[in-house]
Amino acid sequence: MDWKIELISIPVTDVDRAKDFYTSIGFVADHDHRVHESLRFVQLTPPGSGCSICLGEGITDAAPGSVQGVQIVVSSADEAYRELVAAGVEATPVEELPWGRFTYFADPDGNKWAIQEFPRRG
Repeated sequence: MDWKIELISIPVTDVDRAKDFYTSIGFVADHDHRVHESLRFVQLTPPGSGCSICLGEGITDAAPGSVQGVQIVVSSADEAYRELVAAGVEATPVEELPWGRFTYFADPDGNKWAIQEFPRRG
């Protein structure tokens, strides 16, 4: 039996601002539905990912900006960094560590993301 992580809730203060931010860095807007007055569900997926994020109203009780440590794996941290900066995102310069190359950024609410390029093997 497979156990797949397919959806992560990201708490935000302004759904439209967050949706604009994530689509500006390449996430695909899969769904945006107002289920009822107190529930709006927005699903966004990074290009090539099997896991999406959701944000909205009535989705989570977590404080906006409280998510830390979500990691995206890419083939080139340098290219990811350039794309983030080109989209107007404050990202850290690429850092080289024994377990990969990383750049970091936060969304407008302060939810923190890591982008990792795995080290080349052999």
